[in-house]
Amino acid sequence: MATRPTLLLAAFAGFVVLAIAAAALAMAAANDRKLRQRIDAARGKLPEPAARPTEELRAVPARAIAALGRAIAQSGVLPGKTLVELEANLSAAGLRGANGLALFVGAKITLFLGLPLLVFAALHGTSLSAHARDAATGAAALIGLLAPDYSVKQARTRYLTALEKGLPDSLDLMVICTQAGLGLEAAIARVAEEIRPAHPAIARELETTSRELQITAESRIALEAMARRTGLDSLKRLAATLTQSMQYGTPLVAALRTLSAEMRQEALTRFEERAARLPVMLTLPMVVFILPCVFIIVGGPAVLRIMAALHHA
Repeated sequence: MATRPTLLLAAFAGFVVLAIAAAALAMAAANDRKLRQRIDAARGKLPEPAARPTEELRAVPARAIAALGRAIAQSGVLPGKTLVELEANLSAAGLRGANGLALFVGAKITLFLGLPLLVFAALHGTSLSAHARDAATGAAALIGLLAPDYSVKQARTRYLTALEKGLPDSLDLMVICTQAGLGLEAAIARVAEEIRPAHPAIARELETTSRELQITAESRIALEAMARRTGLDSLKRLAATLTQSMQYGTPLVAALRTLSAEMRQEALTRFEERAARLPVMLTLPMVVFILPCVFIIVGGPAVLRIMAALHHA
C-alpha cells in the first residue's frame, strides 16, 4: 500500500502534467492568434491595439485555463446536451462564445484538482488527524467544483439586473429614434451606441441584435434570439411587441411608449413592495436590540431601588 508522501507526489505529478498540457495548448492558441493577425493584415484589416505587459501577464493563466477547458470540451468527455446547457447559462450571464465556455470548464477542472492538492500539501505534517485532513481535502475539492457555478450564478443575477435597469431608458431612446424617422434596425443600432456609457449591458444586447438584423432575412428570428439569449421576461415582451408591430403594421412608437411606461410602473411596484416589507423586516432587530434597551432604561431604576431596599432590610 502506497504511503501518503507517495500519493502526494503522484497527485502533484499529475497536476504538473495537466499544467504543462494547458501551457502547450495556450502556446498553440497564441500561434493561431498570430496566424489570424497575419491573415487580417493581408486582408487589410487594422490590427487591434497591443495589450500592456501587465495585461499580457494576467492573460497567460486565463489562456492556459481556457485552452485546458477547450480541450476537454472538444474531447467528447462532456455530452453535447450538457455543453448546450452550459452555453445557455453562460449566455444568460453575459459570458458568450466558445472562450467563455472554455474558461468555465477549465476553471472547474483546475479548481477541482488544484485546491485539494494545495490543502493536502498545507495540512501535510500538521498535528491534525488523518480523518480531518481527508475531510478538509474533500471539502476543498467540493468547493473547487462548485465555486465556478456560484460565480456564474452571481454574474447572471448582476447581468439580468443591469438589463432590467437599462431597458426602460433604451426604450425611451428608441421611441425618440423612431419618431425621428429611423427604421427598426437603424434605431436599435443608434440606441446601442448612445446608451453604452450609461448601461453597457443593454447596449451589448442591442448591438448583438443589430448585427443579427443585418445578416438575417427575417427580423423575427433576430428578435426571438435576443429574448432567448437571456431568458428575461422584459426582453421577451420587447421582442413580441416589435414582432407584432412589424407583422400587423401597428404604430411602433405607440407600442414602444406603452411598453416603456409598463416597465417603469412595474419597477415602481417592485420598489413599493420592498418598502412595504421593511416594517416586517425591522421587527426582529427591534425586539433583539431596541426593546431590551427600553426595558433597561424604564425599569432599571426601579430594579436598583428594590435591590437596595432588600439589601438594607
